[in-house]
Amino acid sequence: MNGKIQKIKVRMQTTQSRQKSYINVRRKDLEFKIGDKVFLKVTPIKGVLRYGRKEKLSLRFIGPFEVLERIGLVAYRLAFPPSLSSVHNVFHVSMLRKYATDPSHVVDFEPLWLNGNLSYEAREVKILCNREITVVKISWQNHQFKEATWE
Repeated sequence: MNGKIQKIKVRMQTTQSRQKSYINVRRKDLEFKIGDKVFLKVTPIKGVLRYGRKEKLSLRFIGPFEVLERIGLVAYRLAFPPSLSSVHNVFHVSMLRKYATDPSHVVDFEPLWLNGNLSYEAREVKILCNREITVVKISWQNHQFKEATWE
């Protein structure tokens, strides 16, 4: 009987060590400094619209947010905008992903000149087959601004 129990214990130990080695291959110890930018992993809950769209199109990560302070060994306090003031701002390190600065994330803007009736004209010049064609962005009546088209 003791021999059987001993064999079971040995099998369990080998199984546990194998599982531990599999996990440790993928595990990375994350550590952030104050001032770092991070993305926050959000778990979509069916029917709950918390961070934007819902269900299939819901976001997996939001941000980037600045790390304000480290709390203990594995928790961080983030700086949230006022729109997320109802959400607790302390998260476990497993919920955070490092934000790698990318120049393409910076949005350049041009000054917007408004007409007298608070409208503006958006023009672009497209080159097609050695011809320059001016296109104008049109905001259609009874439609939202994001439905404007280039004509």
